[in-house]
Amino acid sequence: MSSAFLQDALIYLACAVVFVPIAKKLGMGSVLGYLLGGIIIGPFFLGFIGAEGKNIMHFAEFGVVMMLFLIGLELEPATFWKMRRLILGMGGMQLGATTLLCFAALLVFDFTWQAALACGLALSMSSTAIVMQTLKEKGLTKTESGRSSFAVLIFQDISVIPILALLPLLALSATQAPSGEHATLMTGLPGWAQTLTLLIAANAVVLIGRFVFVPFLRFIARIRLRELFTAAALLIVIGTAYIMMLVGLSPALGTFLAGLVLATSEFRHELESDIEPFKGILLGLFFIAVGASINFKLIINNPVQIMALVCGVIAIKSLVLYATGKASRLSFDQNMIFTLGLGQVGEFAFVLFAFIAQLQILSASWTDMMMGATAISMTVTPLLLLINERLILPRFGTRKAMEEKAADVIEGEHPVIIAGFGHFGSTIGRFLRANGISATILDNDSDRVELLRKMGFTVFYGDATRLDILKSAGADQAKILIAAIDSPEINFGLVERIKKEFPDLRLMVRAKSRLDAYDLLDMGIEDIYRESLDTSVRLGVDVLMKLGFRKYSATRAGQNFIKYDEAALRTLAAHRHDQEAYLFNTREQIALQEQLLANDREVFPNVHDDAWDKQDED
Repeated sequence: MSSAFLQDALIYLACAVVFVPIAKKLGMGSVLGYLLGGIIIGPFFLGFIGAEGKNIMHFAEFGVVMMLFLIGLELEPATFWKMRRLILGMGGMQLGATTLLCFAALLVFDFTWQAALACGLALSMSSTAIVMQTLKEKGLTKTESGRSSFAVLIFQDISVIPILALLPLLALSATQAPSGEHATLMTGLPGWAQTLTLLIAANAVVLIGRFVFVPFLRFIARIRLRELFTAAALLIVIGTAYIMMLVGLSPALGTFLAGLVLATSEFRHELESDIEPFKGILLGLFFIAVGASINFKLIINNPVQIMALVCGVIAIKSLVLYATGKASRLSFDQNMIFTLGLGQVGEFAFVLFAFIAQLQILSASWTDMMMGATAISMTVTPLLLLINERLILPRFGTRKAMEEKAADVIEGEHPVIIAGFGHFGSTIGRFLRANGISATILDNDSDRVELLRKMGFTVFYGDATRLDILKSAGADQAKILIAAIDSPEINFGLVERIKKEFPDLRLMVRAKSRLDAYDLLDMGIEDIYRESLDTSVRLGVDVLMKLGFRKYSATRAGQNFIKYDEAALRTLAAHRHDQEAYLFNTREQIALQEQLLANDREVFPNVHDDAWDKQDED
């Protein structure tokens, strides 16, 4: 292993560790942290990364390859069919209108019609990496804007196949491999032959996925070695990407198709869990590389052209996206998130512009400017979303309307604040309301906020981790805050903010799993509620009753089980980082719990508990 490799690894990891936490603390999200970190360590500032970041871009693009494979896995036929109207309707309208407007605009700059059409298709792409990562971090994936964004991105990703097939037909002559690059199977072929090669390669991936990958994974699964299955998953991704590169096509396209084929297999969830950790770190590296690859020398030499190109593309895409959202009846808040989130040019544009240059459809200077504008637009997007969240929506969106209508009612009078009003939080809210307890609700889904307001709930729209929103909701005067947000990461951020800014406010926190509960215990939280514990025990109680247990006996056994399990949770939390000690103590706690439950049955004989059953019979 060379020292240069270790030095580069140290630089990239240090960049992520330094800049991402700063960006998260400032409320900007991890994507902007990676991008800004890449800019600062790039060749135009500190110079830790040379050759304008291109020396790591190819490796970093592997994160996008992983992500497209996972998206393919998630898009099983049933999901696609369920979302077909969104995908085909919104996706088709966005791609078609954006391409048409960009085509018309570029013709004004004396582009040939072939170059204008090719660039219009490339500029219509949005960044799946940035959009999906940002929506996930903000907990917006299940909102209308999240679903609409996912639908448009899926349509774009699928459209790359016919776009790549079309581009060779726009080429004026057969192409040669650029100097310094390896020739591919498509090098030197006429346009029609390149299109035919692409279609053959795409169908080959589908056939190989169905008749080779699935039997291969079944063979590996029978060996029952987790690390071997992980290696097999990586082999499929890397092998597919390598074959597509030999052909001269996008590796991300190949892995997306492979993911689509494997989406219906029994290995779908196993593949997702194995690939996910690699995708995360490599995707972060990709964002760093994008920031480092911004050619500031080109911007300085052509400032007017570059900025006009960036602003023009974002304006055209935003106009089309907003119109698409309005046609799909998105509310103002959801439409602004949808519009500004997809307003950039995406990572597939790098692939398309490289192919366009290889086909000699566009000159080298314009290709560099297009790629520079793409990178800048990706960097600007998190900033636009931040401006939308901090400036636009509070003044013109749901939150502003709610404050105008209900400011005189709230005044911090409600003793309870519920952060997150999905299935978990809404059950709590309805139960409290049924018992005469009013609660102030915080939620980041504007459509849900509007609905809850019509139902008579007091609701604030926005990020519950933000101090200004917490204060507006009366966190200074409330007695209890219930952290019921679906995302554990956002819940942890809320807990940290409350403990720091409102130390007297009592926290009652939702935990999605036992591991999340351990982390909350480390943060000093005592009132932790695992979302599956009570439901699982209630089902177990019903099983006991159907097997002949008295209702009171079964219910009492369930309550005791929860009590002992909560005690075991606190005991085991101290050992979870030592696997051997954790397993030993877990076995010990299970045995103790079973013994305590057996003792309860002996100490409290079932003498009069048949009254519960008689009451049911009446």
